[in-house]
Amino acid sequence: MKPSIVRTFIVAAAVALAAESAGAQGTPDRATVLRAAADALGMVRWSDIGAGTTRLPGIDVVNTMEFWANGTVDVGGKAVRTEYHAAIGYNPAAMRVELTVGGKRQGPFHTVRETFAWDESELGAGLVAGKGTATPAMAALRDRLLQLWTLPYGVVKAALAAGDKTTVAIEGGATVITVPLSGALAGVTMKATLDSNSLITKVETRPDSPALAALATVTEYSNYADRAEVLTDIKSPGRIVRKQGTRTVLDLEVKMWETNNLYLVFPVPANVKAAAARAR
Repeated sequence: MKPSIVRTFIVAAAVALAAESAGAQGTPDRATVLRAAADALGMVRWSDIGAGTTRLPGIDVVNTMEFWANGTVDVGGKAVRTEYHAAIGYNPAAMRVELTVGGKRQGPFHTVRETFAWDESELGAGLVAGKGTATPAMAALRDRLLQLWTLPYGVVKAALAAGDKTTVAIEGGATVITVPLSGALAGVTMKATLDSNSLITKVETRPDSPALAALATVTEYSNYADRAEVLTDIKSPGRIVRKQGTRTVLDLEVKMWETNNLYLVFPVPANVKAAAARAR
C-alpha cells in the first residue's frame, strides 16, 4: 500500500463535515460515512478549539495493536484448533502471526511488512548471525497484506487514503464502502458493509483478474467491544470468520485486543530484502 495510508494524522479534508443533503438519488456522503465508521471504532480523536466552526484535524490513534484469540485456522487444507496471536502495525504496514497448538508453537511466525513477506523460526530471526532463520515467503505477500487491510481499522485507513476513488452506497438497506486497493494489492477491490451503528460487519475482496482469484475472500466481524487490558474506547471485534469461497480459513473468538500502541517492530532481514529484489 502507498505510504500515505499509514499516516498518523488523517488529512482533515478527507474527513471534513459534509453537506446535509446527500444528493437527489440519496447516495450517502463519503466523508460523513467514513468519519462515522472511524468514530464507531473509536480510532479517531477530535478536538474543537475556540468557538464557532474552528476545528483541529482528526488524529488517528491506531498504529500498533496485538490480539489473542482461540479458534480454527486452515493449515494445509485442514482446520486446526489453535491459539492465535497477531501483532499488527500500520506505520509501516506490517503483521506477524503466531499459531500455538497444545501449548507449542505451530510452525514459524508468518510475517509481512510493506512489500516483504517472510517466515521467522523465532522472533528477530535472520537479523543477527546465528539467531534463527528467516525464510523469504514472497508468494504469501498479497494474502498476508490482505489480512492486515481487511481488518476494520485497515478498511477505514485504506478508504481515506484512496480519496475520491472510494465510493459509498446503500445496498440491501445497508451502507457499503468500496475501495480499490493499491501497491502490492492493486487489482483487488474491497467492499465493507456497515451496520446501523456504523461498525464494519463484513469485508469482501474481489480481484479484477483470474490470476488473483486466491484473494477473493469474505470476512465477517461481530460482537464489538473494548477488549484492551487498559480500556481505550477503541472497539474490536469479538469474532472473526474469514472464508475463501466455501472454505473457512479462519474462525476466531477474540480473548484480548491490546490497543495502546505497543512497541512493536518488524525489521526486514537482509536475505528477505535480497529475495524480494530478485523477484521484481
